[in-house]
Parts: sequence; C-alpha cells; structure tokens
Amino acid sequence: MMAVVELVCTPEGQKYKEETMNKKFEKLGFYPADILLPKGQDMNKWAVVACDQFTSQPDYWNETEKIVGDAPSTLRIMLPELYLDKPDEAERIASINAHMKEYVEKGVLENKGEGFAYVVRSVDGKTRKGLIVALDLENYDYTKGSTTLIRATEGTIVERIPPRLRIRKDAPLEMPHILVLIDDPERTVIEPIGERLDKTEKLYDFDLMQKGGHIKGYLVNDEGQIKGAIDALTALIDKDAYAKKYNTDQAPLLFAMGDGNHSFATAKANWERIKAEKGLTAKDEHPARYCLVELENVHDDGIVFEPIHRVIFNVGDKAVEWISNKLTEQNGSCEVRNFNSMDELHKAMDGKAGHVIPFVNGKGVGCFYVEHPAAQLEVGTLQNALDILIKETAGATIDYIHGADVVMDLGTKEGNMGFLLPPMDKSAFFRTVIFDGALPRKTFSMGEANEKRYYLECRSISD
Repeated sequence: MMAVVELVCTPEGQKYKEETMNKKFEKLGFYPADILLPKGQDMNKWAVVACDQFTSQPDYWNETEKIVGDAPSTLRIMLPELYLDKPDEAERIASINAHMKEYVEKGVLENKGEGFAYVVRSVDGKTRKGLIVALDLENYDYTKGSTTLIRATEGTIVERIPPRLRIRKDAPLEMPHILVLIDDPERTVIEPIGERLDKTEKLYDFDLMQKGGHIKGYLVNDEGQIKGAIDALTALIDKDAYAKKYNTDQAPLLFAMGDGNHSFATAKANWERIKAEKGLTAKDEHPARYCLVELENVHDDGIVFEPIHRVIFNVGDKAVEWISNKLTEQNGSCEVRNFNSMDELHKAMDGKAGHVIPFVNGKGVGCFYVEHPAAQLEVGTLQNALDILIKETAGATIDYIHGADVVMDLGTKEGNMGFLLPPMDKSAFFRTVIFDGALPRKTFSMGEANEKRYYLECRSISD
C-alpha cells in the first residue's frame, strides 16, 4: 500500500529500507494512508456524528439538517441508519455517491498526503487520544472462533451487512467512524506521538456540533514517529511477551473492534466482492482492501465503557410475563420484582448474586432476577430471551440505546419496554475476547451517543 523510507546514500540502500518497512507493515496489517480533508470549509458543519447514533430520535437528525444547510458536509456522504430500508433509500444512496464525486472533482476535499492523523477528542469532561490509520482487511475475520490479528468483539449480524454494502458498493470514498482498540498498558504506541505535537502540522481544531465537544487533529508523516508506532505494535505481539501477558499460546489478537463492528464487516464484504468481480487474490493491491479507522488504547483514561441498553417496541402488556417464562426456561429460574423507583430497586438488589436486569414499562419499574444465569454477562442473559420475543411477536422491534434517560422516556410509552444494563470492566476486555470469543452484540459502547466518533477524514477506495 505504501512505503515510508529513510533516504540513504545509494538506491540499493533505499530499496532495502523500503522493503524492510513494508514487511513490518504487512506483518501488522497496519498502514498510513492518504488522508483527505475539506479545504476552506466550515468544519463545524462538515463533521457529523456516526450514522448508527440517535436511530430512534429523528429530531436529532432534523436539527443536524438545519445546522448544515447547503454547506458541504459529511451529512451528504453518509446515510443515518434512521433512514435505512425506507422507500427513498435508493435515492439517498445515489445522492451520497453524487456528492462524494462532486467533493472530489470540485476540490472540496484536499489530499493532505500520506501518514497518520493524531486525534485529540474532548467531550463531557473526558479527553481521549487516537491515531487514524488504515487496516488491512485481509487480516480480519468476523466469524466465530477467528484467530486473525483484527477481530470482532461482538457477534456480527450478517443480515445487517447488505444494506450497508449497498451504500459502500459504488462509493468512491470512505469515512471512519470505526474505533479499534489496542491493549497497551505501558502507552507505547499512540501516546509518544502526542508528546511531539509542537513539531507536527495541525490539520484541524474546532468544536463539533450537537454537544459533540472539541476535536484537534495533527498530520503524522515523520518516519521516526511512524517507525516508533510500528515497533511498539510489533512488541505487543511478541510471542514470549504475549504468552506471558495473557498466559496463552493462542494466535495473537492485536486490534479489537471497539465501535463500528458492522461497518468494518461491511468493508470486508465489499473487498471480498471486489476480489470476486475482478479476479483478485489476497496478494493483490486495491484501495478497498484497506479500511480507515481510529486506533485507540483501551487504557486511555478518556475511554469509558458505557452500557448499551435496550428498548423493545409494540410488545404489549404481556411482555414481562413472557420474558420471565423464557428466562426461567433458559436459566432454571427467574423472579420478577416491582419497585416504586429505580433508587429503591438498586437499594434492594445491589450485591445480589446472579443477574439483576432492571426494566421500565408503562406500569413502572421492576427487574428480572436470575440467580443462576447460563450466560457470563447480564446482556447475554437478556438478549437470549429478547431475540426470541422479537421473532415471535408480530410488529415487535428492538433498538439499542446509549442513554438511560432515553430508555426511561421510550420504555415507558404504551406497548414498549426498556431495559437498563450495567457497564463492562474495560480492563478485562481483551482477555475476555481472547478466551471467550465475541461478546453478545451491543454489550458496551465507548461513551454516550454524542461522544461517538464524528465523520471527518476521508480516503479514496476506488481504483
């Protein structure tokens, strides 16, 4: 894909350095990329939150439309999932492709050159650092039991890929809202780059719309910094060090999906489609072979694992009894308890062995108490029952919600039901994925909806 080389005295020496660097990139499946950014545009209107946020809140997207107006914006080159599978979906996708082409041909986007982007995001009192990089999709497999360097961390719902693939199929550009995690407790990969920002070109520095906080980005194209990141990543998967760290001889996990698992899976499906259509192999080069992501360290103090709650719609008054019976069938027992408030529930149930799953509906507050759960996490216990309920209840749907206040609002409406789930300990994240495989889908979120990644940088994926 690229080579970062140190200029040496002879052409032979330069070629050696180039080949050596490329071998290191290939081993990691990790590369710099040509980064495209808007030139001379209002960045506050350009950057828009990830498409999979606020999916049950059309008012958010209506307000975003008002803010953007006619200005160039990533809103015009993405499809909020609120509008997936709607009658005008094809028209929206055609508009996305047309705007992407227009932004490239009319110079709205400028190529900042090959490198990484070091990103600093501050929102709601938390600051986290990241590195925009390209990952090789040949090093990724989302199927159960995968041992690739890049792995899914939640169950991938293959049915969610086709509608996303329709958007990516003819798109000349990609934008990352994908957050990928590394397990770097000594802070050797990303953090050292942040110590040299005085010598690094600033790409952007602005406030994000709709309570998204503030973001700054810097172009990292210095060979020494890039080599330092490569060497540090290589050390994370050193055979002896990895075996000692995790007490395992399994194939190493280096990059774990933090956010945007289905978007990354869609990029993989698109690459497999292109290979089949063009007769390419895993050894061939093509821009779509790579996917732009933001790399973050799970040990960054600014990263908080927030629970992802659930709301089910159009399930009627018998949902509590149905779910209780299903949880009993799946786990041996389940008790339903009702309370006057969520505070009263927590006081009564805190410290209970087993799984306590609070819920709200039109009648008030309650919880399911499963004393001997079959699943490791509360989300797994609940999801096993909800999956069946949605299939067996005509008209029933489910949404995954990041804020407890939204659950309380939507879950108490007539015919609905909301579930509040506990956060996951991020320090156990990699070990859990290594030994237990993918977590139940929508187990955690890296922050609330307004803290999610905003579309900003672009990259060409057409040949």
